[in-house]
Amino acid sequence: MLGKMVRVKVTRPCHYYDAQTDTRYIINYGIAEVPGEKRSFVLGAYILGVNHPVRVFEGKIIAVIHYRNVKKTALVVAPKNMRRIDYEIRDVLEFNEPRDSYTLDCLYEHSCGAVVFRKINDEYRFLLIKNRRSTHWGFPKGHMEKGETREQTAMREVLEETGVHIHIYEGFCSESEYRIGARIEKRVEVFLASTEDTQTVIQKEEIEDYVWKRYPEAYDMLKFDNDKEILASVKEFMAEQGLGEV
Repeated sequence: MLGKMVRVKVTRPCHYYDAQTDTRYIINYGIAEVPGEKRSFVLGAYILGVNHPVRVFEGKIIAVIHYRNVKKTALVVAPKNMRRIDYEIRDVLEFNEPRDSYTLDCLYEHSCGAVVFRKINDEYRFLLIKNRRSTHWGFPKGHMEKGETREQTAMREVLEETGVHIHIYEGFCSESEYRIGARIEKRVEVFLASTEDTQTVIQKEEIEDYVWKRYPEAYDMLKFDNDKEILASVKEFMAEQGLGEV
């Protein structure tokens, strides 16, 4: 359903007061008919990006709400060009949807991470991790959380996934956008960072393994061209900054 355009018939417009639940709706809410393979589904739908009451709205499904304690699903719909990620959507829905009452599938994701290096036996080594879900080697990264800067997200995610504290270098940030499967649109920002930590402790629930490799070996282990380009850019940046031969 994510990414599909739907038409929402508004049943509880913006500013509507529900006396039964003592809830004032700060956004429009209605019902949407979503085409399926065999039949259509009629689901509740919250509308983002419209700050006045409307009767009908046509927009893109940017999130799907899955309620924890009941077999029920609802939609979050927004104007075609509006991008909102997990915590931004949860902030808006909080007036009527307790944060722990549902899980959220989002069309848009924003992750930050880092290419981390340190010297081992006077040679630069780069940290790669193997994610349990994707099973390929890459750089530690993860989703932004409310109140964080991009750099803070990168530092937190590297620490959570590998137990390594990092120092981020100014002047390097690789940005990329791509799709996961046919539905999730992901934006990733990767920084360059060093560490003095000598112990690596992986987050076993998410990370299968880690390695510290010299540049040629790390480059060859990366599966995706985008990651290879990032590491090649890191090598060039480190040379320009006078950090030594990689």
